[in-house]
Amino acid sequence: MAADKQRRVNFSNGQSMPILGLGTWKSEPGKVTNAVKTAIAAGYRHIDCAYCYFNEAEVGAGISAKIDDGTVKREDLFVTSKLFQSYHKLEDVEIGLKKSLDLLELDYLDLFLLHWPLAVKRIGDDEYPRGADGKPLFDDTHFTESWKGMEKLVEKGLVKSIGLSNFTVPQIKEVLALPNKVPIVNLQIEITPYLTQTELLDFCKSKNIIVTAYSPLGSGDRDDAKPSDPVLMEDPNVGELAKKSGKSVAQILIRYHIQQGVACVPKSVTPSRIQDNFESLNFKLSDGDVAKLKALDKNFRYCTYEESWGHPLHPFDGSK
Repeated sequence: MAADKQRRVNFSNGQSMPILGLGTWKSEPGKVTNAVKTAIAAGYRHIDCAYCYFNEAEVGAGISAKIDDGTVKREDLFVTSKLFQSYHKLEDVEIGLKKSLDLLELDYLDLFLLHWPLAVKRIGDDEYPRGADGKPLFDDTHFTESWKGMEKLVEKGLVKSIGLSNFTVPQIKEVLALPNKVPIVNLQIEITPYLTQTELLDFCKSKNIIVTAYSPLGSGDRDDAKPSDPVLMEDPNVGELAKKSGKSVAQILIRYHIQQGVACVPKSVTPSRIQDNFESLNFKLSDGDVAKLKALDKNFRYCTYEESWGHPLHPFDGSK
């Protein structure tokens, strides 16, 4: 296996994470287990999932299959999950984690992220209740309370590292201002050439927080996609670079992140694409090519979580 295929990013707590992982958000039900098995067989050692993707049982089945057949040991893998929003109260954080652990059939996670800074209510068995207007019912639990619960998970050995997802610079500063016992090692956010997030990346670098890009290929298949949304995979500038390099458009977009030291977790359930994406580790873009991609920035966000606009802690509320 080529050395670059083992490339990892180092966390401030001494742990490390493979820079390229398999994403599982929006992966088609019934195809996730095979996608995970295919990815591990291809050399992936980083699997990114979340309770709210509603497919962690399939992810776990894929992981178990590759451990059982001797392809990997548990310690060879880096598994990330995220705390669901209705488990933000201090006493509920461990409950939320254990729901993921049970589905994944794992004893611990390598990385557990606070998925969103905003919380929603949990009413009985309803983990995402909605009001008459169809919007989720908000809870006023502050993310600083949730973070204290996340720290306890590390102390108990249930997770090795903790981090954040979809947080802004001011919100990260609030967590950093706590008398933290455990460092923020990772921030997972949407980053593409259309949304370069330069300020956020620079801030994280200054605080030794590794950044992971989700939806690195754009997210045109999401439920709230609009016909007017730009299609990153069809951008002629990216296509030109792909043609010049003899690579796929997806490989160009993935390499764009890797080359900047940003981890990324592209999603696919198609075996050929899973392999194709993994080959992004084996070539380099010129500095000029990276600059051309950065120049495409239009501050366009695919994942807006619009149904929760109005929550005071929403990180990018377009209604304000």
